[in-house]
Amino acid sequence: MSSVTLIDSPVSNAANIARALRAAGAELHVTSRPEEIAAAPKLVLPGVGSFRAAMEWLTTNRIDDAIRAAVALGIPLLGICVGHQALFDSSDEMGSTPGLGLLRGVVRRLMPVLPVPQIGWNRIRIRPGVLFDGIPDRTSFYFVHSYAVGESSDSVAMADYGAPFTAAIQRDNVFGVQFHPEKSSTAGLRVLANFVNS
Repeated sequence: MSSVTLIDSPVSNAANIARALRAAGAELHVTSRPEEIAAAPKLVLPGVGSFRAAMEWLTTNRIDDAIRAAVALGIPLLGICVGHQALFDSSDEMGSTPGLGLLRGVVRRLMPVLPVPQIGWNRIRIRPGVLFDGIPDRTSFYFVHSYAVGESSDSVAMADYGAPFTAAIQRDNVFGVQFHPEKSSTAGLRVLANFVNS
């Protein structure tokens, strides 16, 4: 059983993700202590709601620096939903807000061609990679979001909602998914298991 540390953010649905990670085989430790986060064997950063609120909580509690220190040591990190968005340089939500800067890109509002937020299932186009091992191309995942990153050279899955956007990303030991794996049935659990066992 692989040990995983879940960052216990109040700006997240950490309890639901904790249940899903345990179902995916993780030996889970849940904490908001920066020193434990910096020394974790694997990290999961959840998040829901506002990008700005998520980043304010991370910086106020010095968790942003702990995450950067862990990543610099090669510790695998998975960001989920707003946790995924926080991996990037900045977001345009509520004005420009700096992110963790672990990945290049800006989080922007979805095109208003379709109702925003996107709520529901959407098929993704998968590129080979760790997160999607054993998952067929065009599998559907569950999304709830108004903002996303466009295409990136680090994208490992893309989706369309008025325009293409990054559904999942990987650069070295940094992973992120815009969808909610904990709400995405067996495919979502497989993504989490792939990360846990990577």
